[in-house]
Amino acid sequence: MADGPARDGTMIRVVLVDDQELLRTGFRMILDAQQDMEVVGEAGDGVTALELLEQVKADVVLMDVRMPALDGVETTRRLLGSRSVPDGGNPGDARPKILILTTFDLDEYAFAAIKAGASGFLLKDVPPTELLSAIRAVHSGDAVVAPSTTRRLLDRFAPLLPSSAAPTPPTLSALTEREREVLGLVAQGLSNSEIAARLVLSEATVKTHVGRILMKLELRDRVQAVVLAYESGLVRPGPH
Repeated sequence: MADGPARDGTMIRVVLVDDQELLRTGFRMILDAQQDMEVVGEAGDGVTALELLEQVKADVVLMDVRMPALDGVETTRRLLGSRSVPDGGNPGDARPKILILTTFDLDEYAFAAIKAGASGFLLKDVPPTELLSAIRAVHSGDAVVAPSTTRRLLDRFAPLLPSSAAPTPPTLSALTEREREVLGLVAQGLSNSEIAARLVLSEATVKTHVGRILMKLELRDRVQAVVLAYESGLVRPGPH
C-alpha cells in the first residue's frame, strides 16, 4: 500500500458519496489538504452520484454502502457496468475505482459491493493516514482490504456464496497449475512475500504470476481474485 504522495505529479480525483454531510466535509478537509488529491464532487445518494459521475472525471469514489434512493451496492454495480466516458476522459479510464465505506467491519453490504466490483472497503472511522494510503493504493491498482480481513469477510458470508450447483467459471481452466496454486494462496490471505517463501520463488516472480492471473480472469484486483477463488471452490471457507 502506498505510504506517501505520488512523485510524478499525478493528481488523484476523488468523489465523495455519503448521505452524511458532516462525514463528507471531514473527508474533504483531509483530502484537499494533500498535494496529490482533490475532491471533484460530492453526492448524498446513489442516484445523484451516477448523475454526477456522468459529468466529472473521477479516479476514486468513496462510496457509502447504505444510502437512500439507491444504495452503494447497486450504485457500484451500475457505475462499473457503465461504458460511458465523461467529457475529456479516455475509454480506458471511464470507470473509477470504488472504495466502500461501512460502519461495521463485517458488513454483508460491503461484501456484496466487493462482488459488484468495488476494490475494497474502509470503516467510516478509519484513521486519516489509512484513508489516504487506501486511496493511493487503489489508484495505483492495488486492493485496500488486508488479506486477513478479506478472508474473515468471506468466511463470515460463505453461506451467501453460490451453491455447489453453480457452474464453475470456465476461465479458471486458463490458469497454469502454478497460477492456480498462487491464486489459492492469495485467497488464503498470504502476501506476495509470504507466497514467495512458501513456493520458494522470488517476490517478483509471484507478482508476475498474480498479474497474469488478474489478466487471464479479467479481474480488477486481488479482492476480486479472492472472491472468485471462493466461488469456484478452489478455496473453501473455514480455518486456514
